[in-house]
Formats: sequence, C-alpha cells, structure tokens
Amino acid sequence: MPEFQIVLPARLASSRLSEKLLQRAGGKSVLQHTYEAASRARCGTAGVVVAVDDQRLADEVDSFGGRWFMTPTDCASGTDRVAWVARQFPQTEIFINVQSDEPEIDPDAIDAVADALAADPTADIATAGTPIHQAPYLTDPNVVKIVMADFVENSPADGCGAGRGRAVYFSRACVPADRDGDPADRLTDRPPVYWHHLGLYAYRRDFLQWFANAPPGTLEKIEKLEQLRALEAGKKIVVARVGPAQPGIDTADDLRQFQARIRAAGQSPR
Repeated sequence: MPEFQIVLPARLASSRLSEKLLQRAGGKSVLQHTYEAASRARCGTAGVVVAVDDQRLADEVDSFGGRWFMTPTDCASGTDRVAWVARQFPQTEIFINVQSDEPEIDPDAIDAVADALAADPTADIATAGTPIHQAPYLTDPNVVKIVMADFVENSPADGCGAGRGRAVYFSRACVPADRDGDPADRLTDRPPVYWHHLGLYAYRRDFLQWFANAPPGTLEKIEKLEQLRALEAGKKIVVARVGPAQPGIDTADDLRQFQARIRAAGQSPR
C-alpha cells in the first residue's frame, strides 16, 4: 500500500468572508476543525500538513500542534500549493488535497478517494462524487456535475465506498442532456445518471508536477474548472462515490450555521 500525504491548502485572503479560515466556532478556528476532521481519515499514514501562504495561518497551525509549510504567494490554486508541498516529500507517491474551509468533511470520503486512486494504477487522479437527488441542483451552476462512465456499484447505499467510476467530463451545466425528457425524471435511476462533484482529490506525484507546469486548457477556461485541464490532456480521473456533500464555509451565513451546529452538539461558541 502506498504512503498517503494529506495536504490542506490554506489561503488567508477570501472574497466573501474575510479571513474565513481564522473565524471561530466552538473555540476552534475553521482551519483547526478541518485539520482535525482530516486527521481522522485512516489513509493519513504520513499525517496532515497545511500549505499556508501567510504567517498568521502558520501561527494558527502552531497553536493547535499541527504541521505547516509556507508556500509561495504566487501559487495560482490549491493544487499548485499541493504540488509545491509534494516536492518536500520525495518518497511519497500519493497526495490528498482537502479544502481547508470544509470543517465537517467526512473522513470516510477522504479514505474512499485515496483507495480509489491506489486501486487503479492507470489513474492519475481520484476525486469524489455523490448522486444528485434534488432537481434544483441540476441547473445550479455552483453544483458542478460529473459525466460518469464505467460506474460499478458496490452497494445500493449512497455512502462512501459504494461504487467507483471514471470521469468523462465536468460541467456547470446539466449534463448529460436528456434530449427526449426531463432530467429530473432520472434522479432515481440506478446506477445514478447525474452526479455532484465534490472538491476532494488524490493525486499521483508525477501528475502534480505535470499540472504545476501545464497551461490551462480551452475547456478549463470556458467552464472555470481546473480538473478539465487534466481530461483535455488525456489524463484519467477515477471517481469514488461518497455520501452527500457537507457544507463548506464561504459566507458569513455559512459560518453562523456552522456555529449553530457546534452549539447544538453541546460545545460553547467563542
């Protein structure tokens, strides 16, 4: 079994909620909550590191006993930060990118993505998808869809590890288009037709170094989805079926709702 390194790319600036990773709920920062959730994944054999771009984030990681790397401020994306960290671990084969603003991420989803990449030596990337069951999601451009092929269902449940497939395309549009009917009528199909892409990735080392040096592709520029850079270049992306998406922290309202869930769980907010 290969060694896995979990990396949390952490950028201080945020457009909709100022310095959101340092915002607090239940006496802990959003970043600490995410770090602790990622640390519960079984695949974290090499531990968890945070790829920061500011000393304030580094100080926060120090405060809860975590490990961090200061990455260059000109990294264009979280994937670029993971690629930079990968160069510090020359013996590690697989790196897992966990978004730092997802404090309620399911550790089982992290394991499912890691397992999917480890199980397919022909794959360059693994990511996560969950079936779409709500019609409004089909036309919501913020819900990225996966066109899936070769899906093998292991279980009728919607949970982690219930099946795997191969990504053919990602889009903000409702794809595949149903020429003869209403896509909403297919939301109960088995295997599922419509998939919600979750921003959780596992990468092979060689792919990360390729990605860091490859220019954006035409499809990526149109859809504003960096995973299309890989597909357009002929890279293989496998998809692990996971449970429903857990809410991330993007806005002040997201933070208030997360704080309320922490309070409901019996913790005191700070």
